[in-house]
Amino acid sequence: MDSNEPMLLLSSRIGQIGDLGLDLLWRFLHIVVSLFHIVSGIFEAIQSYAISLGLIQKYSSIDIEKLRCLAVVLDIEVARDVAKVVELLQWLKTIGVKQVGLFDSQGLLKKSKDMILEMVPGSMLLQETGEKDISPDRKEGIVIEFISSSDNKEAVVKAANILLQRQLKTSHPEKDEGDNVFTESHLNEALRVVGENVHVPDLMLVYGPVRSHLGFPAWRLRYTEIVHMGSLKYMRYGSLLKAIHKFTGVRQNYGKSFSPLTWI
Repeated sequence: MDSNEPMLLLSSRIGQIGDLGLDLLWRFLHIVVSLFHIVSGIFEAIQSYAISLGLIQKYSSIDIEKLRCLAVVLDIEVARDVAKVVELLQWLKTIGVKQVGLFDSQGLLKKSKDMILEMVPGSMLLQETGEKDISPDRKEGIVIEFISSSDNKEAVVKAANILLQRQLKTSHPEKDEGDNVFTESHLNEALRVVGENVHVPDLMLVYGPVRSHLGFPAWRLRYTEIVHMGSLKYMRYGSLLKAIHKFTGVRQNYGKSFSPLTWI
């Protein structure tokens, strides 16, 4: 018998025990994380139900004037469920939201906009309204904008050309003079020149399987707070109210607040 055989056998047994230990540890961690998500989901459901019934007083009042424009981003699959979209819009109208931008990447909601506007009483298309119709002082109704990935691209190109032409006229490369900084006001002015009055959302609610803006035009997200709401299929009024209340309750000391992708 080889004198090294017992050592090799012992090393093999130790390796097997180590692999078994790591496998058990992985399964244990998986069970802990799964239980955490289950308990968290149950807590969120109970809290949402309590908010819906008005049992939690702090959610009974919302300073909705702080939310001038809300964006709702829908995954392409859930965007096909027009009934759920209409229900969501009716909830937003009940809360007091005055302007909503509905986005899906392929523009499916645009094709159903007439039906959606008809099913939501007091709703109006943004392109058919004036500034008075979307002001915070407006008491009733909701203004809706239907957005897709292809929207405003031509306008952005024209605005970029305007900014470039102005830069070329005002700068003097040989003297190293001129203002090389483009600000938000410059972009807004250029968009107005080409006939685009773009409304930047203060808050974005994302309904879909992943925590991203799902293709929403990034240049319209200058100071937007993003909240992942989960699946539209399982949307809850209390969770919607909680997200809007949290945004309107934040004190903004300078400009607008910006936060990374979050979820509730």
